[in-house]
Amino acid sequence: MPFDDETGLDLPREDANAPQRVARLRELGLYDTPDDGFDELAAKLAQDGASLAGIDYAPYAMVNFRTDRHQFFAGLHVPAELVPASDGDGVSRVMDLQHGYCPEVVGRGKALVLDDVCAHPRFESNEVVDLIGIRSYLGDVVHDPRTGIVLGTACIVDTDRRAWGRAGLKLIKDAVAQIEARIWEIGR
Repeated sequence: MPFDDETGLDLPREDANAPQRVARLRELGLYDTPDDGFDELAAKLAQDGASLAGIDYAPYAMVNFRTDRHQFFAGLHVPAELVPASDGDGVSRVMDLQHGYCPEVVGRGKALVLDDVCAHPRFESNEVVDLIGIRSYLGDVVHDPRTGIVLGTACIVDTDRRAWGRAGLKLIKDAVAQIEARIWEIGR
């Protein structure tokens, strides 16, 4: 990920597929519209991630589409105290392109497993570490099943370090398969 010395932020990788992705997201109606089905899949991912980690609460989970302006969480699960409220409090469904780890996953085109983001100098400086205390990340790319275009990611993040392991990788890949099946249905 390129680094901007002026702002002190990691910048997203050059995104040559943005025009095709944006056009497809608009065509599918997923550019900036929340989806109950994706919310349910994010909640299931959070629940399964909590079970995998042997914890009682569900961490954050998202179905994230990368647009030309921002990341958009069409599916979002957050701790109950941070549920988006009508008055603007809570976690937003929109995040800057340079924040979080999903832009890195889109650029790589493959899964990213960070058991401890602070153990990786490249990732510990990301804005979400300070904003919401993210310490672990597990994410993979979501493709459009019709065109093969990378549309975004599915991810699960936590405020504690987690050893995701092979079980975590299987968990995120299974979630991506369910998300892609939903995209297939939407695109019919």
